[in-house]
Amino acid sequence: MKRVVFNQKGGVGKTSITCNLAAISAARGYRTLVVDLDVQGNTTHYLVGEIDAEAFPAEAQGVAALFKQTVGSRKMRQNPDSFVWETPWENLFLLPSSPVLNQLEKELESRYKIYKLRDALNKLDSEYDRIYIDTPPNFNFYSKSALIAADTVLVPFDCDSFARQSLYSLMDNIAELQEDHNPELEVEGIVINQFNSQARLPGELVTELEEEGYLICGTYLSTSVKMKESHRDHRPLIDLAPGHKLTGQFVDLYEELEAGRG
Repeated sequence: MKRVVFNQKGGVGKTSITCNLAAISAARGYRTLVVDLDVQGNTTHYLVGEIDAEAFPAEAQGVAALFKQTVGSRKMRQNPDSFVWETPWENLFLLPSSPVLNQLEKELESRYKIYKLRDALNKLDSEYDRIYIDTPPNFNFYSKSALIAADTVLVPFDCDSFARQSLYSLMDNIAELQEDHNPELEVEGIVINQFNSQARLPGELVTELEEEGYLICGTYLSTSVKMKESHRDHRPLIDLAPGHKLTGQFVDLYEELEAGRG
């Protein structure tokens, strides 16, 4: 199973949702790979902290090296698994981001390497039970590559009017990509993130989206300072605070998505 977490709007919780669902998957005993396609590298930083630039030069890191070899000599190409890093948690692995992704994008796009991530992840299917892909907050080469490579897409939504307008454009882009490149891609649902049950607007927005026919996940994720602590400590919630309310919501969301797969 390859799941991409995607929204064209920043700050909606893509990294938090990707990493925490993946950490729960790993804790359940599934070999789980996280792919960080965002040049900002927030997912990489969340899971492994600061990277030693001398020990791991940017051009040799994870996803960048994986893509870079597709424009080089075929004889020098390595198996995709050779670019995967271990994390501190059992069963949880990472294809880290790199600043080099920014420099590579135009060359990869001009040479039409849009299917190379799909090819690489297909080779890793037998190695990992679950693959989670975090994307940049725009509809660029890397997010398109992720949507082409994935089986399902999960859309975070943070309950404001700007997010709603962005959602319409996002869904149009996904539908076009399904039609042109990946007709098997399934939209699993919209994840309501940073939900404030005490405020009126979030509930109204969710109701209106449901009335418009959008599939909303039944589990909402609330706002909590514990998430900021989790980012600071580089520890997913299932490890940092297994009994916390927000952790329980992530577990409920994970189980909802797993049940949907059945």
